[in-house]
Amino acid sequence: MVEEKPLSGVRICDFSWAMAAPMATRILADFGAIVVRIEPHNRYDAARTQPPFLNNQQGAENSAMWSNCDAGKLSIVLDLSRPSARRVAIDLVRWAGVVMESFSPGTMRKWELDYESLRRVRPDLIMLGSSLMGQDGPMKDYAGWGYMGAAMAGFHQVTGWPDRDPSGPFHSYTDYVVPRMTAMALLAALDHRRRTGEGQYIDFSQVEAAIHFLAPAYLDYAVNGRAMAPMGNRDLNFAPHGVYPCAGDDRWIAIVCETDAQWRALCAAMGAPELERDPRFDSMAARLAHAEELDRTLSRWTATLDQYQAEAMLQAAAVPASAVQNSAELTRDPQLAHRRHFVQVKHPLHETIYVECNPIRLSQTPASIERAAPTLGGDAQRVLAEILGYREEQITQLAADGALG
Repeated sequence: MVEEKPLSGVRICDFSWAMAAPMATRILADFGAIVVRIEPHNRYDAARTQPPFLNNQQGAENSAMWSNCDAGKLSIVLDLSRPSARRVAIDLVRWAGVVMESFSPGTMRKWELDYESLRRVRPDLIMLGSSLMGQDGPMKDYAGWGYMGAAMAGFHQVTGWPDRDPSGPFHSYTDYVVPRMTAMALLAALDHRRRTGEGQYIDFSQVEAAIHFLAPAYLDYAVNGRAMAPMGNRDLNFAPHGVYPCAGDDRWIAIVCETDAQWRALCAAMGAPELERDPRFDSMAARLAHAEELDRTLSRWTATLDQYQAEAMLQAAAVPASAVQNSAELTRDPQLAHRRHFVQVKHPLHETIYVECNPIRLSQTPASIERAAPTLGGDAQRVLAEILGYREEQITQLAADGALG
């Protein structure tokens, strides 16, 4: 393991909360950035309140989401309604030179912690404001979560089945897909500052970022005037394409045939050469036209099989197939285990806790998780004394003033 990480020397003052923005700074922390989370004094970060909880016990230090999004960071609680706390925040900005925030547009300006105010104390400041709709425009004040972001971006209208109400993708979808884009935006700004000495403000809209994941649908409409509609697990171009029941309770396998050769291999694996000769299924166009009958036929066959045995048999026949795994099975997955996707890190309250490792693997400067997610305000002394160089009497006065929450 090398001592120097690619982002050693990068410092981030992180006012963000929940998941979309904090997960981006978690990526940078894995590669050596020092990230100080400034947490609000009057409410828990939403990630601290989200299940699942360790041992099913609710608590600010027990959330798997918090543990995963904020591993490797430091935490200090500040009451930003107090001038003394805002002075601490300004000192942190001066030290860091990079600021992340995800409040509703205008909140940072209310505290005089907006970009124009902060660049007076740090002219080369890089600041990213992450919000649902962006910092300007008629919907800039639209507050909400990734559920709403997914709906605004168009995901709900294309997810589900044609004869049912829109179902939407699972959970707060934009929170899960945009952190990598957020991290790349910060890296681009850091590279620009390294080359030119110039900072900048990044206005990051979760909805606009997520729309990129629907690019084929938007392109299809722009070129062909065709609006994508929900189709369940079906595909416009491939059949079979779906998730099929297996033996047991709630056991499934995903199967797709992208070519006629794969279809012939599937028929051979099923021991059903007559399907290959059936005119309803003898070409991709025919299979697409008779997808419902094809799905019923496949379901009758898969329902008699163990999902992992079916997976092994089909993959051996070069048919794209995968067992559908639940959370418990993912923790035992041999590929994820080989790559150490889930790792244990020391925790001040729980001895150790599991988090996901960084999926970006650099051969010479690999990522690593140096510490568990911080306890609430647990690094105040380190941040104030070691990072900012405050004297003990200054810290005592801040506590007496209520600035530390």
